[in-house]
Amino acid sequence: MKMIDAINSGFNFFIGLGGPAIMFVVITILSLIVGVSISKSIEGGLRMAVALTGMSAVISLLTSAFGPALESFVESTGVSLSVTDLGWAPLAVITWGSVYTLYFAFISLIVNFIMLATKQTTTLNVDLFNIWNYSVLGLLLMYYSDNNLLITSLFISMLYALMLKNADVMKPTINELLDYDDKNITTTAHPSLLIAPVVMVVNKLIDVVLPFIDKFDFDAVALNNKIGFWGSKFAIGAYLGIFIGFLGQQSTAEILTLAFTGGVALELFGLVGGWFGPAIEPLSNGITKHMSKRFRGRKLLIAIDWPILATKAELWAVANILAPILLVIAIYLPGNSVLPLGGIILTVLAPALLIVTKGKVVRMTIIGTILIPVFLWGATFIADFVTQTSIAMNNFPAGLPADALISAVDSDPIEKMMAILIGQSVSTMDWTLILYSVLSVIAYVGLFFWYLKQMEKQNEQSLSQDETIEKKAM
Repeated sequence: MKMIDAINSGFNFFIGLGGPAIMFVVITILSLIVGVSISKSIEGGLRMAVALTGMSAVISLLTSAFGPALESFVESTGVSLSVTDLGWAPLAVITWGSVYTLYFAFISLIVNFIMLATKQTTTLNVDLFNIWNYSVLGLLLMYYSDNNLLITSLFISMLYALMLKNADVMKPTINELLDYDDKNITTTAHPSLLIAPVVMVVNKLIDVVLPFIDKFDFDAVALNNKIGFWGSKFAIGAYLGIFIGFLGQQSTAEILTLAFTGGVALELFGLVGGWFGPAIEPLSNGITKHMSKRFRGRKLLIAIDWPILATKAELWAVANILAPILLVIAIYLPGNSVLPLGGIILTVLAPALLIVTKGKVVRMTIIGTILIPVFLWGATFIADFVTQTSIAMNNFPAGLPADALISAVDSDPIEKMMAILIGQSVSTMDWTLILYSVLSVIAYVGLFFWYLKQMEKQNEQSLSQDETIEKKAM
C-alpha cells in the first residue's frame, strides 16, 4: 500500500506541474530515447513548454479584452452566440498538455509503420506536431464514452489510416499545383484535409447544377495584390475588434482598444503557433531516422504540414473572401452558438478546397460557403468538452465569466460529431445510438473510398493531358 501511495503521490505531483512542465519532461525524455542529443532534446522540450505558455498568454489577452463586449452583446441583443471561438490555440494547449497525446502519437506511428510494411501507403508522415488534431478527437471520444480507450484507439487508427491514403492520392495534384517534378517526394497529411471527400461531393454537384461557373473564374494573384495589407492578420483582427465593439455597444475608446488587441492577438496566434513545429522537430527527426532505416530501397513520400500549399494565391484569396461570410452565417445560422474570432481565417478548409478544385476561386468560394455551417455546428457541439477540459487542466482563459463557454472553429468537424455520437453510444449502450454510430462510420468510410476513386480519375486525366501536350510539343 505504501508503494502504491508513493506512486500515486508522485504521479499527482507530476500532473500538478501543469501542461508546459509535463511536456518539457516528456518531450525531452522521448527525444533522448530515439537517439537525439541531450542538447537538442532539452531544446525541443523547452520550446514546447514556452510555446504552450505563450499560447495561453495570447488566449488570455484576447479573452480579457473581448469578454466584456461579448457578454454585453449577448445581453443587449438576445442573440445566443455565447460560445467564444479561440481558434485552434486552446485545442493545442489542451492536447499537448495531456499525456494521451503521446499515446495517440504512438498509435499513429504504429499504423504508419504497418501500412508502409504492407504497402498500403507510400507516405511517411513526419508532421508529428499535428497529431494534436487526432488527440482532440481521441480526448473528445473518451470524454463522452467514460474513457473507453479501446474504442478511442480504433477510431484514431481508422482516421490516421485514411489520412495516409489521402496523402498518397493528393500527391499528383500537389505536384500540378506547385509545379513539382516526378522526383519530388513532398506531400501533406494534415488532418484538416479529411474534409476533402465532402468538398468533392459539392464540387460534383456544381458540375451538374452550375457547369458554366468556371467561365467566371478570376486571377487570385491580382485580387491578393489589390487587397494587400487589408487582408492581413493585423487588419482582420482589427475588423473583428471593431465589429465586436459595435455589437457590444462599446464606447469609441473601447472599440479602438478592441481593434488593436484583435490585430495583436491574430498576429500572435500565427507567430506563437510557429513555435510548436520547431519544438517537436528533434523528436520527429529521430523517429523519421529510425523509420527510414526500415524501408531503404523504397521511394517514400514525406508528409509535412499543409503550409506547403501556402504559396498558392488562390488559398489566401478564398480565405479572405470567406472570413466576412463566416461572420454573417454565424449570426443567422440555426443551432449555432459560436461567434468566430480565432478561427475567422478558414485555413482549416481552404487547403482542401484548393486541392479538390485545383485552385478555381469561384468554386472554392461557393463550396466554402456551403460548408461553413458544418464547421460552426462542430464548434458548437464541442464547446462543453473544450470548456470543461480547460477548467480541469487549469487553462481556462482569464477575462471570461466563470460560466462562459469556449470552443474552436477548427478542422475535422464531421469527425468531431462522429466522436461525440460514438462516445455517447458506448457510454449509454443505447441500441439506437449504436446503430447510428455504425451507420455513420460505414457512410464515412464509403464516402472516403468514393472520393479516392474520383481523385484517381482526376490524376489519370491530368496525366493524359500532360502526355498529349508533350506529343504536340514534339
